[in-house]
Amino acid sequence: MSEANIVLPALSSGQVMILWLVLISAVIGLGYGLLLVRTVLRADPGPKSMTDVADAVEQGAMAYLRRQVGTMIFFVIAIFIALFLMYRGVYHDLWLSLGIAVAFLMGVSASYGAGFVGMWLAVKGNVRSANAALTSFKDAMELAFKAGGVSGMFTVGLGLVGATIIFLVYQQDAMKVLVGFGFGGSLAALFMRIGGGIYTKAADVGGDLVGKVEKDLPEDDPRNAATIADNVGDNVGDCAGMAADVFESYEVTLVAAIILAAYAVSEPDFKAAYGAASGMFAMKLIIFALILRGVGVFSSILGIMAVRVPAGSAMRDPMRPINNGYMVSAAASIVGFFVVNGLYMHDPRTGAIDWRFAWCATLGIALAVVTLWLTNYFSHPEKGPTTETATSARTGPATLILSGLAEGLESSVWALVVIALAIVGAMFLFRESLALQFYGIALTGLGLLTTTGFILAMDTYGPITDNAHGIFEMGGVHQEEASRTLSWMDAIGNTTKALTKGLAIATAVIAAVSLFRSFIDEAHLGALGVQINMPTVFVGLMIGGAVPFLFSSFAIKAVSRAAYQVVFEVRRQLREHPGIMEGKEKPDYGRCVDIVTSTAQKELLGPGILAVFAPLLVGFGLDAGALGGFLGGTILTGQLLAVFMSNAGANWDNAKKKVEDGFLGGKGTDIHKAAVVGDTVGDPFKDTAGPALNPMIKVMNLVGILAAPFCTTSLSEVSATRILVVVVSIVLLGVAVAFSKRGSIAEVSEGSSSKMAA
Repeated sequence: MSEANIVLPALSSGQVMILWLVLISAVIGLGYGLLLVRTVLRADPGPKSMTDVADAVEQGAMAYLRRQVGTMIFFVIAIFIALFLMYRGVYHDLWLSLGIAVAFLMGVSASYGAGFVGMWLAVKGNVRSANAALTSFKDAMELAFKAGGVSGMFTVGLGLVGATIIFLVYQQDAMKVLVGFGFGGSLAALFMRIGGGIYTKAADVGGDLVGKVEKDLPEDDPRNAATIADNVGDNVGDCAGMAADVFESYEVTLVAAIILAAYAVSEPDFKAAYGAASGMFAMKLIIFALILRGVGVFSSILGIMAVRVPAGSAMRDPMRPINNGYMVSAAASIVGFFVVNGLYMHDPRTGAIDWRFAWCATLGIALAVVTLWLTNYFSHPEKGPTTETATSARTGPATLILSGLAEGLESSVWALVVIALAIVGAMFLFRESLALQFYGIALTGLGLLTTTGFILAMDTYGPITDNAHGIFEMGGVHQEEASRTLSWMDAIGNTTKALTKGLAIATAVIAAVSLFRSFIDEAHLGALGVQINMPTVFVGLMIGGAVPFLFSSFAIKAVSRAAYQVVFEVRRQLREHPGIMEGKEKPDYGRCVDIVTSTAQKELLGPGILAVFAPLLVGFGLDAGALGGFLGGTILTGQLLAVFMSNAGANWDNAKKKVEDGFLGGKGTDIHKAAVVGDTVGDPFKDTAGPALNPMIKVMNLVGILAAPFCTTSLSEVSATRILVVVVSIVLLGVAVAFSKRGSIAEVSEGSSSKMAA
């Protein structure tokens, strides 16, 4: 049954009261975020030499975000208008079609807002954490994590406020409007992820290749013209970009659970099981999903509060207090699941408590814990895989790169196996009903992201400590103990970032599998399914499997070209201004900032066009079954590529840091230079292409659901609308490919060579 034909019962007064309580919990989350803001801002930012560097980083980061809004605004407006016009014909209801379009704008705004707030406090917290390291490891560690917690709590609060308000306004029709909200959040995350990723890694790669490999300069040496751009990039990529990414994961898993609960009303096995109470029970399933989000607010707060370093303790592994905090958050979530289940989820047939819903959400926590363990194993500086990669640098960069590639490839397999087991576990719990099986899969995703506030605090801790270390070095502060503290915190920050990326891609797969049921119904494929033996479906499967590779190519090419320009700019400044190396002259940091900013803006639209119009081309150019195959191929290869690139990149990065901390001779050796080469290869893997695949998967799945009612089930049906969509999609995809080839390095080099010859 199509979403347009689903009729749910009106909300009861008790359910409306629960929604208001959920809204209050979201406001409490925002209030705790403001409390953390106050705590961080009251800390001493330190000497002027450090605050000057921090101010330059903050100005660059804020300027980039403003330019990014200007780049994406026209694309967003065009989609807003298209959604309104499309759904005006589906629902024949002005209020509902306008609601979908407005919800899309709300999703874009909330996703961008979550990223902006997280980044704003990160650029305030980095210098304060650097200054706190002069006092103790405890102060620096706790302050950095609290600053990261602001991003987490505002993401949770804004997401829950938006979803709850939509539900209070549209009530039983809210699941139709929420698709727009999730799509808006995913699209904004895609833009922020890809743009921020290009920015940060172009500066990082270019700066490292000249500074560390050619000139033997330390990390964040003020004589390197790319250092400010590198530190700005940490914020626009790993703070703003990741906050937007986690926000859309948070929303899309909720949207999936709500849509599948609503669809249960039309499923024969669900109606046969619950009879006349099926509509009422479906509404309870929807409310249950929202309540779990409210539980997550409080469990995240408890987890952040639990990240504590014992007073007077010497420097220790920062992962210990972070792991302790996560376990507190996870345990509080599980207790909350069972309390809510016991109070609310009674079987309408018998009145008995059906505990399977709490167990299914707990399965999501188990998936998160195992994913965290796997990612930590493959990327932690002291674990076997990273040590092996670092050791392989003894024979040069080639063997180091091969080692990191192998570890990343292996990690993607185990990550996929764990996700598959979680999906099978959810299906086993609800084996008597297909409708509840899909709801259970979505509930697993909800459980995994119950601790979103803590997960994002853990992620944002990474760029804060990276910036803190950079500000400390550029500020010229000389204290060996504080430098070691910040270096160790920075290394663990790479692991926490990799952990969050692993969780984000796991939710992308869970949400995509959950939403696949909605796509089948919207595309009227219930009787046929998606049959891989059909030629059009198999073609769609192949195209869908190929798209993540093309998407990754766009991102990595952009980083390579921008880094190429940065290398030549840094070399030029050092060559033309010898006083820079002597410390008598300051580099022109702004020039490198301009290079990476302009490149990131130019490259934003190509991946966005690919994510939106590739599924439209397959759906309208072939048929609905082919679009189903396309989505399946994208989910599979997207997940494998994302985990591979994220973990391989983190492995190379921490192998470099392990060498820099003294392993096998330390800085300035050939082993160190080999490790830097591996790190620069991994940079666009782990911070550009890999994490951007997560919102890409969700954008494509939501586009598939939104387009499904308009796709035919046969190649022979031809209409003017179908031809128009196919032609526009082909033209725009051609433009996207052309965008990826602009500014070819080969063309620039050939032109330069010709001039020199003349």
